[in-house]
Parts: sequence; C-alpha cells; structure tokens
Amino acid sequence: MKKNLAFVVAAAAAWLFAGGAAQAAELKFMTGPQGGSWYPLGGAVAEIAKRELKGVNITVQLGAGISNVKGVEGKKADLGLGNSVSTADAIEGRKPFTEKAKNVRQVATLYLQYFQGVVVDKGKDTILSPAQMKGRRLTTQAVGNTGEMMARHYLATAGLAYKDLAKVSHVSYNDSVSLMRDGHADAFMMVTTIPAPVIMDLATARKIRLLPTDDAIFQKLLKLNGGYARRNIPAGTYKGQDQDVSTFGTYTHMIAGAQLSNDMVYQLVKAIAKNLDAIQAVVPATKGLTPKEMASDIGVPLHPGAERFYKEIGAK
Repeated sequence: MKKNLAFVVAAAAAWLFAGGAAQAAELKFMTGPQGGSWYPLGGAVAEIAKRELKGVNITVQLGAGISNVKGVEGKKADLGLGNSVSTADAIEGRKPFTEKAKNVRQVATLYLQYFQGVVVDKGKDTILSPAQMKGRRLTTQAVGNTGEMMARHYLATAGLAYKDLAKVSHVSYNDSVSLMRDGHADAFMMVTTIPAPVIMDLATARKIRLLPTDDAIFQKLLKLNGGYARRNIPAGTYKGQDQDVSTFGTYTHMIAGAQLSNDMVYQLVKAIAKNLDAIQAVVPATKGLTPKEMASDIGVPLHPGAERFYKEIGAK
C-alpha cells in the first residue's frame, strides 16, 4: 500500500513538473530593441501569460531576430521572436548560422514586416537605389538583427559591402533618427512594421524618401535568401509620401525551445489566441490576425504543444 501511495505521489509530482495548466515556470522571452514593435509585443504576451496561466512568469528581454534564434537554440532563452527568413536559415544551417538549429520550434506566425530604407529628400541628389549608397553613410541596427542582415543584402544587389561606404553606424532606432535628423547619416535601413513610429518621427523633422526595390533588385535578393517576399508600402503611410513604394520583407513569428513541455506551449498558444485583442492593441500590424493564421507554415518545425492547439481548432 505504501508503495502504491509513493507511486501516486511521484506520478502527480511528475505531471506537475512536466505540464498541466497550473504548471509553475519562469520563462525568458527574447524580443527586440526599444523603439521597435517586438519589445512591447513581448510585454503583451507576458501579461497574457500572467493573467491566464497560473504560476507562469515571463521575463521580457531585449534582443534581435538572429540573436534570439541563437539564444533559444542555446537554451539561454525559452521563447523568442524571430523573422521567418533568418529562422529558416538557422534550421538549414545557412550563414550567419554555423550549424543547423535543432532546438528551435515554431509557436505562432504573427504579422508581416517590411524592409524600409529611408533617405532625406535632397532633390536631384536624393539617393534612390542601392548603387547610389557607394561612399555614403549608413545607419542600421546592430549585427545580430535581421534588419542589419537585410541591409547588407540590399547593398549586395549593387555589388556593395560595408567597406564601400563612408561610414556605418550600428545603433538603436532612436539614435538612427537622431543621426539622420542632424545630417550625420545619409540612409537609415531597418525592418519593422508600417507605419514605423521612428520613421514617422523623422518625417516630421526632415523631408524623406523611401528606397524602392524594383523587380531586378528583388530577383537578386531572392538569390541571397529565397524566403524574401514582396511588400508594398501604400502612399500616405508617411508624411510627404505621395506614391506607393515597392519593397520586400518577412514574417515576424514566435519560437520556443523544444525543451518546453507540450502542455506549457499548448496553454500559452491557447491563451494568446484567446487574447488577440490585447496583442492588436499593442501592435496594430497584427490587426485581423486569427488563430488559423497563427498556424501558417513558414518552414520551421512546429512545437508539438502548438500543433495540438492548431489541430483542435481545425487549422492543421
């Protein structure tokens, strides 16, 4: 009888440790830089988890697309936000990753992101192509950000690298705006949602133009990363922008480490799907997002816990 009782207690303890709605856990969530959409998005997810999942506490950390994937792969973080193109590179072991990621799992596809190259309108001297960046000054995100990788790819379509530029500043969004506003940078390149608050801020101080991506440039981009997709920034997105601007981009998605229990991830995805209004209030780009769209396949292995939820709602 004592043996049976011990077995029951041990089994119950194992269940509580491995999963269950009441599972207690401290999770680290790598998001993005301050001034972007990822950090507040992470905060919204943390609040949902705190409210819906008993004993689950999510600590939101600053991060970047590529470094987040490396963090989750190395088990330095439990959750992360990523860009589909760079996460797919990790899964396949393509540069800038040195080997195939084995611990990264897809949780939810969230919204589109747009590559945005911004320059100051100088009339006939305005930069309007990657080729015209030669000898100019660029400000972009730190190495480890998908936006920085995309900036390098954009320059590469014209056969340019950082060494061909006069200066490259790897700084925050807000510092990039300051450099542009004060005339210390000729172009600002980033990947984020539209409209981007930092670009709206810059447009109030300087007359801006967005760098276009024509078909020839886009075809060269596809050779560098087949995961890129066409995007269009509608006229009127920013002050003084009177025409649509064709660009390229990727998807923002949420990842988790394979070591997280299936039940934990199931409960988290279910809670997010239930509270999409809270997500949309923080990141307008997610407006219209549905649980079915969260299940979109982006070429990253799906976590079994997320798969369980998506099958329940008929999305898989």
